[in-house]
Amino acid sequence: MKIRLLVAYDGTAFRGWQSQQGGGTVQDTLESAIAVIVGERLTIHGSGRTDSGVHGLGQTVHFELTSAQVTRIGRMSDPARWMPALNAALPPELRVLKSSKAKNDFHARFSASGKIYRYEIWNGPVLPPHLHHRAWHLHGELERTLLGKLVRMVEGRHDFRGFCAGSRSLPESTVRTIRRVTLRERGPAISITVEGDGFLYRMVRMLVGGMVRVAQGKESPDLFAKRLAAGKPWPTPAMAPAEGLYLVKVHYSKRDKTR
Repeated sequence: MKIRLLVAYDGTAFRGWQSQQGGGTVQDTLESAIAVIVGERLTIHGSGRTDSGVHGLGQTVHFELTSAQVTRIGRMSDPARWMPALNAALPPELRVLKSSKAKNDFHARFSASGKIYRYEIWNGPVLPPHLHHRAWHLHGELERTLLGKLVRMVEGRHDFRGFCAGSRSLPESTVRTIRRVTLRERGPAISITVEGDGFLYRMVRMLVGGMVRVAQGKESPDLFAKRLAAGKPWPTPAMAPAEGLYLVKVHYSKRDKTR
């Protein structure tokens, strides 16, 4: 039986998503809580990895239970019981928002059809304390009109190799489709929401970092466009800090709806 979870977390409290030696990641923390219930450690699979400091508002994960494990855990074979049971064991910085049964062929990562990320910027002289580790604080002026043009430039199908960190093995193709990019402004608060069929390693942070450099007058719009069209690694790419990035939602097809 497969159990599907919708989880949210404050990325400041964790060393990223992926399990690593020494623990302290979202995956490690979830697996430890599940092990208390099942009696043994299980591997959970997430829709994707987030770096240390990146927040999750709608991360989807799944894990699989054998018939023997289902028999052993008794009432916990009811998928709805996993949400309250895990939240009772997890730290307050990590919450299970929903638990349900998944179809046998569902996979949190490989069944995903798209994702939504949001990046938060505070463009003012003083960062409100409640936004500490929640937004990128930019003191100087930003050319907002220019930022809007860059946002529209990113939409569509591109080879984003120039906006991808190379410290991990690259997928066979670095071409992705960005379905929509939305720029919202409310005084000093700026939100950039990016929806696409997939994202490369640190792609959103590099896109935002590149756009901000242009809006600050540190780089020309033509150079940004050239980097976008190049489809190859780019020297010393700008990258926005992790603390302003949020994984908002993961999309799945109708056939992958929870039971």
